[in-house]
Amino acid sequence: MAFVATSSSTTAISASNLARSTGSPSEPNEVAEKVEVEDYEQLAKQLENASPLQIMDKALEKFGNDIAIAFSGAEDVALIEYAKLTGRPFRVFSLDTGRLNPETYQFFDAVEKHYGIRIEYMFPDAVEVQALVRSKGLFSFYEDGHQECCRVRKVRPLRRALKGLRAWITGQRKDQSPGTRSEVPVVQVDPVFEGLEGGAGSLIKWNPVANVDGGDIWKFLRAMEVPVNSLHSQGYVSIGCEPCTRAVLPGQHEREGRWWWEDAKAKECGLHKGNLKQDAQEVPVNGTANRDLFEGKNLVALSRNGMENLLKLEKREEPWIVVLYAPWCQFCQGMESSYVELAEKLAGSGVKVGKFQADGEQKEFAKQELQLGSFPTILFFPKHSSRPIKYPSEQRDVDSLMAFVNALR
Repeated sequence: MAFVATSSSTTAISASNLARSTGSPSEPNEVAEKVEVEDYEQLAKQLENASPLQIMDKALEKFGNDIAIAFSGAEDVALIEYAKLTGRPFRVFSLDTGRLNPETYQFFDAVEKHYGIRIEYMFPDAVEVQALVRSKGLFSFYEDGHQECCRVRKVRPLRRALKGLRAWITGQRKDQSPGTRSEVPVVQVDPVFEGLEGGAGSLIKWNPVANVDGGDIWKFLRAMEVPVNSLHSQGYVSIGCEPCTRAVLPGQHEREGRWWWEDAKAKECGLHKGNLKQDAQEVPVNGTANRDLFEGKNLVALSRNGMENLLKLEKREEPWIVVLYAPWCQFCQGMESSYVELAEKLAGSGVKVGKFQADGEQKEFAKQELQLGSFPTILFFPKHSSRPIKYPSEQRDVDSLMAFVNALR
């Protein structure tokens, strides 16, 4: 079923409006109301192969002053550049959570000066922030997840900002998070937030770079010589609040630098909840619905009892390395070949290589007893110690894993 919504170009001509324009009296039913509507699913199909510049131009043309660009302080500056290139007037807003990096604030200032604009900042409610910090402390998100903090500092301010608009423009890309954003359309009726007129279908969401590769975004930024956040040169790719963002290593996916202590599927703040493929439950991605991971003759699949027995042993005949994984996790999928190769290299060495599927009903056990923070978690069970040692690095190539084992066995 296609969503149909009223755009800002909607023309509603009532009898009373007509009477005012002509100065003549009219009866209430003399002129029928006319409303221009648009099928945004169909428009998305029409624009699927359009360039970001074409999509931006269409968005600004349709909504004028009732649309604004959501600017996060990262590569969203590409959206501002595209808007400038259309030659049309445009608005930019940003969410200042109060916990951004100093470099991000400096970047905001540079962008305003470069484009001659004023960014419309939205701030969290001071009373809500105060209540959260007083009751749970400054860093509660490390213990119980980032959603509550993001709801106070980001989602609610965004909701207020959008209530003054009929449409907004975001920098969502399909390749940012293949497990959650892979079906982002270039334009859609916003499935979560409400716009100026209120109610379902009152806000249109434009994603001009949805089909653009992250590498191509950066080629564009370099070619146009626009300001960029200096954090990017320090290894930061996806940039959010300072406590919840860190640099990533070469070869790591950009979202691994966000909320790194949580599951891969949870790496969203709630601003784009309506576009998530995996929202309320763990959903297999990349075609792994019917297959397990880490299959190999040198790998031992451990049951819950097997893991409990490993934990109980104070002296083991052989050390073990075990990966805690979920088949749907894209990061587990990404390390599959290196872990299987590790098992082959360790065959006959006296080190056992195992796997334990720790999602679903086993997740709470894994979190409480096995130090599970996010998938995958890798543990080494030494020969003469009951306490497992958690692999601290996100470098999951076979050489790094082998160095970890060799240092401990």
